[in-house]
Amino acid sequence: MSREESFFDSRDAILAAIPHRPPFLFIDAITSWTESEIVCTYRFKEDEYFFAGHYPQTPIVPGVILLESAMQAGAIFTSRLLSSEETKTKAPVVGRMNDVKFKSVVRPGETVEHTVVLTERMAGAYLFGAKTRIRGKLAASFEFIVTMANVSGVD
Repeated sequence: MSREESFFDSRDAILAAIPHRPPFLFIDAITSWTESEIVCTYRFKEDEYFFAGHYPQTPIVPGVILLESAMQAGAIFTSRLLSSEETKTKAPVVGRMNDVKFKSVVRPGETVEHTVVLTERMAGAYLFGAKTRIRGKLAASFEFIVTMANVSGVD
């Protein structure tokens, strides 16, 4: 098995790529990764903390959490563009979101697939287009920018 294939199967590799941790880590697997695109999945577990208060009688994934999950895929993509030294001193942050559209509700127990495409790279900022699908149907789409912020204490 190649290093790349083992990366896709490794939760440890996801944890090494971004500083996010449970209960705010919303990527389970990387299913493909090219020079311009990453595809990741996440299954929203029935016991996620936000379901207790977000429409508790008929819980749905909050839109901001759905977007966060897709942006974490973009952050993972960005980590591959940095040197190992940069990943120790910088963390991915969102600089902007545009054209956010929600098309389908996501419920507990459902798995989303995020396709995130790098559309432009400019002086330390990365513009992505994201499409999130559930059962093959579009659930959300938007554009966002990731930049790297200097931070301390990021493991």
